[in-house]
Amino acid sequence: MATLEQRPAGAAVVRDEVLDNGLRVLVQEVHTAPLASVWCWYRVGSKDEAPGITGVSHWVEHMNFKGTTNIPREKIKGIIEQYGGYWNGYTWIDQTTYTETATRDALDHMLFIESERMANCLYEPSDCESERTVIISELQGGENDPDQLLDQEVTAAAFRAHSYRHPTIGWLSDLETMTREDLYGYYQRFYVPNNATIVVVGDVDADETVRIVNQRFGRLPARDVGRRTLTREPEQLGERRLTIAREGTTGYVKIAYHAPSSTDADFFPLLLLDAVLSGAKGVNLWASFRTPPPQRSARLYQALVNTGLASSVSGGIVPTQDPFLYTVSLTATEGTPLGALEAAALAAIDRVRAEGVTPQELRKAKNQLRARLVFEQDSITNIAHQLGYFATIGDWRAQAAIPAQIEAVTLEQVAAAAARRLHPHNRTIGWFEPLPPGAAGGPAGEGAGAGPASRRS
Repeated sequence: MATLEQRPAGAAVVRDEVLDNGLRVLVQEVHTAPLASVWCWYRVGSKDEAPGITGVSHWVEHMNFKGTTNIPREKIKGIIEQYGGYWNGYTWIDQTTYTETATRDALDHMLFIESERMANCLYEPSDCESERTVIISELQGGENDPDQLLDQEVTAAAFRAHSYRHPTIGWLSDLETMTREDLYGYYQRFYVPNNATIVVVGDVDADETVRIVNQRFGRLPARDVGRRTLTREPEQLGERRLTIAREGTTGYVKIAYHAPSSTDADFFPLLLLDAVLSGAKGVNLWASFRTPPPQRSARLYQALVNTGLASSVSGGIVPTQDPFLYTVSLTATEGTPLGALEAAALAAIDRVRAEGVTPQELRKAKNQLRARLVFEQDSITNIAHQLGYFATIGDWRAQAAIPAQIEAVTLEQVAAAAARRLHPHNRTIGWFEPLPPGAAGGPAGEGAGAGPASRRS
């Protein structure tokens, strides 16, 4: 089944086709430079992991860079680099994805790599064991970063039932006991065409691209992934708190509120509310790896950084398939009590919850977000990412409608979302209390749990 999807006026046309085996193919022609970007998305992430195999999605991603039946591991990187390109991949809570961007004449090679990755990865036992060491080292490195450790612990405390609670990298005990059969079985279950989306953006011909995709992937069989039903997170009944006291030099505070999914009516009002509180960040997870400069007119910056209580402040809400978190992250200045920093942050949040935002603030937030959306489409790689990301969490057409949805948000909707979502009973507060050397009274990490360097990798 093939369709040409006309997007909003002035937007590009996206070719949308589903092959007989269920593989969705999205192609957008962008003829500004002789380049092409390929992304292969799988609808599997850390939320799909059962107890005992947390971290398997991320580990499988690592294994899928280790060579295939028809591409020796030492050749894969060279295939892309000979065309002046690069490749990468990441795993998060809802998805796993792989990408290559190179000159347009490498298109068939890039699609060949992804078809091999889908069907013919090797999972040599020795590679599985060596990667276990790499991933455990990655986990332990993350635990030595106080901000990342606190983020992991706050997320785990905020969720009691939904599998968003466990970190993408997994828990240490699972990483120590998972087997090659666990990894390969997970790969065979989820890496199938009917669970995937191929996105191609660049200086390509849509008809020819679909033909090549069909040639490379069309013979791969569909299989039932047997997706399990996830437990819906119950409403939080009261504020939750945790403190990590470990050796360190800097204190951190995180305030996390249960947030709406990307399709909830509160999502865009809360996105604009965050822009007022901490500055506009946009909705591109890939582009968010490049930290935007601080926005000094944001309310929390003025209340915390300008007063000397914090050296940095940030907020974050990301489009997700199920309800996730809106998190405010604060870094204390030297000598600032964490209680004072938290109290000042909550005062600013409670004020916006009680009073809403001004017309001028909402207009500025909309302008800033519109600019961020433009920056998030500044390359064929970013354009392709957004198509695939939204296809994986819901519908790729949703991202084309974002500017209009942002513009349509009213003051009343922002005020209602603030009152509903920023209630004290809906939040989890975490502190990282730095202790001087030798004061912790136990081995590093005691009482802090085990977890990842970050929620994404």
